[in-house]
Amino acid sequence: MHGWKHLVTAVAFGLSSLAFAAESAAPVDVNTASAEALAEAIHGVGLKRAQAIVQYREQHGAFATVDQLAQVRGISANTVERNRDRLTAGTAE
Repeated sequence: MHGWKHLVTAVAFGLSSLAFAAESAAPVDVNTASAEALAEAIHGVGLKRAQAIVQYREQHGAFATVDQLAQVRGISANTVERNRDRLTAGTAE
């Protein structure tokens, strides 16, 4: 029984380390990332909405700031704010 306690502790520590590594990953550039990469990086945005970001970028040009993502239909200012640390707009920010 004592061995299980160590195993559970080790698994919990491993999972928390993975979560920390994911949170501290380099920001994703909204001007160059694929829809798949955007969907993975932006919490609350699925593939369909990420494809809308790419389409908007192709039609209107590069985003000058991450805040401009809120101009994409279906992307709220709250979504941008929650994901700000995960995103960059190239060298503009």
